[in-house]
Amino acid sequence: MPLTDLVRAAYARRASDLHLEPGLPPAFRVDGALSVRGDPLDARTIREMARSVAGVDGWEDFRADHSLDLSRSIAGVRCRINVLQSRRGVGLAIRLLSAATATIESLNLHPSLRDLAGLPHGLVLVCGPTGSGKSSTIAALVQELNLSAARHVITLEQPVEYWFKPRRAFIRQREVGRDTATFESGLMDALREDPDVIVVGEMRRPETMRLTLDAAETGHLVLSTVHSASVTEALHRVVSAFPADARASVRAQLADCLAAVVCQRLVLRGDLGVRVPECEILRMTSGARAAIREGRLTHLASAMETGADVGSWTLDRYRRWLDGRSAFSRPPQRPPLQEAIPEPEIGRRLRAPVATPTTPLAPAARADARGDGVFVLDDDAAPAQSILTELLSD
Repeated sequence: MPLTDLVRAAYARRASDLHLEPGLPPAFRVDGALSVRGDPLDARTIREMARSVAGVDGWEDFRADHSLDLSRSIAGVRCRINVLQSRRGVGLAIRLLSAATATIESLNLHPSLRDLAGLPHGLVLVCGPTGSGKSSTIAALVQELNLSAARHVITLEQPVEYWFKPRRAFIRQREVGRDTATFESGLMDALREDPDVIVVGEMRRPETMRLTLDAAETGHLVLSTVHSASVTEALHRVVSAFPADARASVRAQLADCLAAVVCQRLVLRGDLGVRVPECEILRMTSGARAAIREGRLTHLASAMETGADVGSWTLDRYRRWLDGRSAFSRPPQRPPLQEAIPEPEIGRRLRAPVATPTTPLAPAARADARGDGVFVLDDDAAPAQSILTELLSD
């Protein structure tokens, strides 16, 4: 079965995710629940699907790292794709992205979250487990800012999930691996590009975290995500990512630049047939900053309980607000699929610099100086058949 047919089937079932693994039937996640449908797929079929979506450069990256993140339009559906290596072979995890622009209203978030888009500077963290809608919430904040303020926004994502049409804001979107080699290099570039707002798709490594904190500390509004189950756990993960002798300074940076932490999870409302985010929100007060600086992160729960007047929410209080809400936004019916023109590859995929010795290209593989992908064969080059065999080999 072609990948396009599987994506169409996932789209028709209103699935958020599609999982393909050699020897297993396709798995669809619908409203948070996983269901397995169809016949098992063989390893060769899935491998060819992966090579097709990865492209030549992406496949080289996958072979080196055994993992690859990218975004593609498949059968007219924009997808975020992870190509992975498992015991059974090459697999695919595909997230089907909404074509609609995420907003605070459409995600059923509390209206007070709009205030975060209007902050002049500071760090805003959106956290939660995998599949909890963190990227959508970040996109809603960027869209709120896009509609309300003339500010320069730079996003660093891996891959880009939501494309923004600039309205009042001037928005640059850069994909790690394609437009910049790493989050770290992208952040270093961004600090020299006159940004007002920087979006960091995910803080994974200490180097990314340090540069993100530096950017927030130097007068920029920075939005980023962290995988965690609570506000307290999110901050603990950031601090514990650093060596013990550096944690005091990291806590001091967080205390100075942190503006808010939003932790969310998606819960299915059976009466509405829609999943809505349940949130706990920490907005900063002098007490919360002191607790972070002194390492008393467990005290942040009481800061959320007593900080309602500054916009903090405990999970219980937020649930009560949801229970009392009379109107919810429902996702629009998915329109019939229309085959889209495949997204062009914009430049080569970039890899992080690696210190390796350089060797001159063999005569048969010297590229034309025009850079148009044409190979020039010298008179003493190897036969054309052997060159093609080498270029097309795995």
